[in-house]
Amino acid sequence: MGEVRLMKGNEALAEAAIRAGCDAYFGYPITPQSEVLEYLSREAPQRTGMVVLQAESEIASINMIYGAAGAGKRAMTTSSSPGISLMQEGLSYIAAAELPCLLANINRGGPGLGTIQPAQSDYFQSVKGGGHGDYKLIVLAPSSVQEMADFVRLGFDLADKYRNPVMILSDGAIGQMMEKVELFEQQPKGGTFPKPWATTGKTKDRQRNIITSLHIDPKEMENINLRLQEKYHAIEENEVRYEVMKIDDAEFILTAYGLAARICQKVVELAREKNYKVGLIRPITLFPFPKKLFAEIVPRIKGILDVELNAGQMVEDVKLSVEGKVRVEFYGRMGGIIPTPEEILEHFEKIFIKGE
Repeated sequence: MGEVRLMKGNEALAEAAIRAGCDAYFGYPITPQSEVLEYLSREAPQRTGMVVLQAESEIASINMIYGAAGAGKRAMTTSSSPGISLMQEGLSYIAAAELPCLLANINRGGPGLGTIQPAQSDYFQSVKGGGHGDYKLIVLAPSSVQEMADFVRLGFDLADKYRNPVMILSDGAIGQMMEKVELFEQQPKGGTFPKPWATTGKTKDRQRNIITSLHIDPKEMENINLRLQEKYHAIEENEVRYEVMKIDDAEFILTAYGLAARICQKVVELAREKNYKVGLIRPITLFPFPKKLFAEIVPRIKGILDVELNAGQMVEDVKLSVEGKVRVEFYGRMGGIIPTPEEILEHFEKIFIKGE
């Protein structure tokens, strides 16, 4: 058993970055994730020699990530919704250059500066690319402080395995809540994946490596895009992750991710007490989305209720997955409002039981 601590989600994420062998962190403070930078500044340099730097802006920090990742280093940044928006150009460059790195978005309510309260309104931005061009991030959605830590190591490994940016998409509630977390042992600095493509400056025994996202020849640019699409297809085939609850006999399915999924676990319990056969599907990877699972359950269920802290974003992927073969409804709260289990159950009954 690893070391057990009582930690905030943001602190667990930062501690996990140290233990995952992160070489460099570049970020800019923004609530509700400022504890990450504070924790790393205090703990990381003396323990592992990690470079921790407060950049002058989010735009600067993502381009510093580009440089560090290009040199073969495990590089990471964190921010919250508007800060992530500022990073989108650099993130597109990183994806095109096929560089591994890890980002964490601790969602706040929006649009605009919004509120520091938790929301899930950045799903589209995270899963559909966010920046310009045809690219994808691997997106992990934790629903606990434990997963905030675990997904850092997983995220770095997936980034290195596929040479692709990985995002941990969390929110202000999970970032700020305190829970018991079991920490993994210290990993080697920089990880264990070989990086022969990196710009290390050592070219004596090989051709020099050139990393760029600029390709003037349209044929070359299309070939690069085709290679990227092949990679995203491989990720969809091999890296889908999800959690299910009581779906074997379910007539109705709730689906939610992150904080909303925690709430829906209680909804399932309340529904079962009223003899409603309700189950839960929690996507853990938002890309790749568990679309095959949704397609498989369609023949034996009567309906799906998607629950999110937004105006309806993941629900589009649910609908695409079931191809119109089962009824899909949505319930969401916005602006930092968190629904209660009773509120969600009432909506479920209104739609699927009473038929209102």
